[in-house]
Amino acid sequence: MKALSKIYIALILLFLYAPVAVMIIFSFNASKSVWSFGGFSLTWYKGLLNNSTMIAALEHTLVVALLSAFISTVLGTAAAIGINALRSKTLKKATMSITKIPMMNADIVTGISLMLLFIFFGRKLGFQESLGFTTVLIAHITFNLPYVILSVMPRLNQLDPHLPEAAMDLGCTPVKAFFKVVLPYISTAIFTGLIMAFTLSLDDFVISYFTCGHYQTLPIVIFSMTKKSVTPDAYSLSTIIFISVFVLLILYNFLQNKSLPKDRKKSVKGA
Repeated sequence: MKALSKIYIALILLFLYAPVAVMIIFSFNASKSVWSFGGFSLTWYKGLLNNSTMIAALEHTLVVALLSAFISTVLGTAAAIGINALRSKTLKKATMSITKIPMMNADIVTGISLMLLFIFFGRKLGFQESLGFTTVLIAHITFNLPYVILSVMPRLNQLDPHLPEAAMDLGCTPVKAFFKVVLPYISTAIFTGLIMAFTLSLDDFVISYFTCGHYQTLPIVIFSMTKKSVTPDAYSLSTIIFISVFVLLILYNFLQNKSLPKDRKKSVKGA
C-alpha cells in the first residue's frame, strides 16, 4: 500500500509540475520553437527588458499587489482584533461566516458584481472612466481581507487574555499594551497574511479582468497574447514569477509552522 501511495503522489506531482518544468526549460530555448530545444540561451530574458508592454504590465501588477497586500493586512489585522474582542459568540460566528463569503464565492461572480458597483458609482459621481487603478486596488483589497483575517485570528485565539491586562496593571495604557504585548505575539501571523495577500493579488486574473478598465495587469496582458501567439519572453517572465511565488510560499509555510503552538507542532510531526 505504501508503494502505491508513493506512486500515486509521484504521478500527481508529475501532472502538476511537468507543465511548469517545460515552461522553465523552454524559457532558455535559443529558438522560438515550442516543441524542439534549440540550445541554451538567455535571449528571451534579455528581450524581456525591451518589451515595454510586458514591463509596464509587471509594474502595474507589483504596485497593485504591494498596495493591496499592505492595506488589506492593516485592515484585516484590525478587523481580526475587533472580531476577537466580541463577547457574543453568536455575533462572532455570524461575523466570521460573513467574512468567509468572498472566499467561497466564485471569482466571476465577485468580479462582475464589483464591476457593476464601480460603474454605478462612477456614473453617479460623473467620472469619465469608471474602471481603472483605484477599482482594481479596491477589488484586490476586498478578496485579500478574509485571508488576512483568517491568518491572524488563530494566533489571537492562542493569546492569553490576561497578558494585556497584566501589562496595563503594570502601568501600560491600552494602546501601549497592544504594541508591547499583542502585536509582537501576532506579528508572525500578520506577516504570513501579508505574504498570502501579495501572492493572491499577484496572479489574480478573473476579478482584475472585470475591474481593470485600461489599467491592465500582467495576467490580463498574457491572456490577451494567447489570442494571437505567446512569445517566448512570456515564458521567461512566467518563470521569474513562478520562482518568486515559490520562494514566498516556502517562507509562508515556515512562518505558519513557526506560529503554531508547541503541542500542535508535535501532533503535526507525529501525523
